[in-house]
Amino acid sequence: METCHSSEQFNVTSYDATVVVIMTVETFTGMWINAFIVSVICMTWVRKKTLKSYDKILLAVGFSRFWYLCISWVYSFLSIIYPNYLHVHPIYPLLSSTQSFVTCSNFWVSACLCVFYCIKIATFRNSFFIYLKVKVDRIVPWLLLGSVLFSLVNGILVYDFTNKPHCNNSTRQGQFWKLQIKTDEHLFTFYFITGFGYATSFTAVISSALLLLFSLWRHKCNMQTNSMKDLSMDAHIKAMKSVLSFSIMYSINFICLVVGMIYSTKEETHLMSMIYVFMYVFPGVHSLILIFSNPSLEKTLLRILPCVKCMVCMK
Repeated sequence: METCHSSEQFNVTSYDATVVVIMTVETFTGMWINAFIVSVICMTWVRKKTLKSYDKILLAVGFSRFWYLCISWVYSFLSIIYPNYLHVHPIYPLLSSTQSFVTCSNFWVSACLCVFYCIKIATFRNSFFIYLKVKVDRIVPWLLLGSVLFSLVNGILVYDFTNKPHCNNSTRQGQFWKLQIKTDEHLFTFYFITGFGYATSFTAVISSALLLLFSLWRHKCNMQTNSMKDLSMDAHIKAMKSVLSFSIMYSINFICLVVGMIYSTKEETHLMSMIYVFMYVFPGVHSLILIFSNPSLEKTLLRILPCVKCMVCMK
């Protein structure tokens, strides 16, 4: 019996092993990048005793992405290498709800960053937009708190859904049909609420990105018309590229999440593995872009890298 159980536990193909290796490299690289962002901002916070609104969002982004990568890697590793462990009752509901919480936090905090960029950088003469621009520093803490609360609600819903039995041993067709109907209704409600939350954050990101791109493009055209070629135009072009790259990466991540939700109840292990690989790229790559677009973070990173290289060479 022990030999049979052991063979079930370690029935891993070369494809699965390759996926796990790729996910592990992506995860720990992304965790290191986001841990760097969190540590630098925390040191700045301790030194200056205060944080700007942008730094608060960056701190939340780095923190949420660090734990998103950590928890998601544990869940993916178990589902690919040790799938039988997920059938243990306390493990699956807790791990699923925790992963849902950190995933939702990652999406919503990233959306807050894009909305902040739009309000802070874009130039519109609309009275409501001007009001938001004036009050944005007061709005940021509430946006972050709302993101955490919604993510918490999402995690509770996932725990409630995964903790309930969705089948029984009854052989009577009437009882099974009633149970199936209740399960489908519960599943629809669960996916509707969860999907609505992710769709709202995705809409906020795309809308903010389009508004910001339109504002930057209009400002760039005005500067060209007035023959005002200076460093400001280069900065605007750089900002446009950054916003465009972020919106594209966020869209790919959102599509992967939706496809993962659709196929989560089906036995599509290879497809889910590829989705994991794509989703783990975004937190590390975008955080690296944020580092090189922030002079303070970039300067600190470039100062640390030679020291790390020396330590590696000494070993």
